[in-house]
Amino acid sequence: MRKQRHVALIGTAIVVAMFATGCGSTGNDYSGQKIKPAGQAADNNNGGGSAETGKKAPAGSLEVKPNEKLGDVVTDSKGWTLYRYDEDTASPSQSNCNGDCEKMWTPVPAKGAKAGTGSGIAKEDIGKVKRSDGSWQLTVGGWPAYRFTEDKKPGDVEGHGVKGMWNALAPDGGKASMRNTKQLKAVENPELGKVLADAKGHTLYRFDKDSAWPMKSNCNGDCLKMWVPAKAVEKDKVSGVNPKLLSTYKRADGTKQLSVDCWPMYWFKGDKKPGDINGQGKMGLWHAATDEGKKAGVKP
Repeated sequence: MRKQRHVALIGTAIVVAMFATGCGSTGNDYSGQKIKPAGQAADNNNGGGSAETGKKAPAGSLEVKPNEKLGDVVTDSKGWTLYRYDEDTASPSQSNCNGDCEKMWTPVPAKGAKAGTGSGIAKEDIGKVKRSDGSWQLTVGGWPAYRFTEDKKPGDVEGHGVKGMWNALAPDGGKASMRNTKQLKAVENPELGKVLADAKGHTLYRFDKDSAWPMKSNCNGDCLKMWVPAKAVEKDKVSGVNPKLLSTYKRADGTKQLSVDCWPMYWFKGDKKPGDINGQGKMGLWHAATDEGKKAGVKP
């Protein structure tokens, strides 16, 4: 009886040991990763979950968000602000933030990054640089991109101005600043090619009932409930547009409206977010404007 009990205890001990080994970090783990206790799932680095996980994730679709103090600021697809470092270089691209620096400034992985529709970021300005550890980091305008660990939520810009060397990224890779914000830009639309957008990314349109010579707007009264005359711009604050094509049209109420190649420009209230082209083809009379003021999506 004593011998049987001894054998049973040994068997129980073996079973317990087997389970302990299978769930612990010292056992064979054929999944390729350590098993974690419930509630401590491994980071998936897809931008979801905790803020820390999001800051290490690929950027996805890069966007441009207006900031009341800094103007246009580049963010990742989740809205986290991206930064540049003065001690890096853009030509050639090189990151000099390593070691302890990386604890506060997280390099943004280059994999899968692209310009968001209507963002105003040129495809050719998105690149990558190989870091000292062999990983690839996203670059914008040649400048390596980072997230700041002290940003607590998407849209924060706590890293701007730190040590006088860190700045939020502008769409061309420069330092974000109201002085550099573009009031008019040519952006790439996947359906229509290059179209014009205002400072907030609203697509600009032209109206077939208007005329270019003489320059005249025939959108009045009820028409203005859905179509808003675009504001005049400063010619040194445009991107991808020939400033010589820009002029202003004085409306009947005395306000000044932007015109491109003598065609008055409008934005459509039915567009809800930057890059929308819901006004394209409305009534067969409205067309998104190209960077030359022509009708987008219409063959010459």
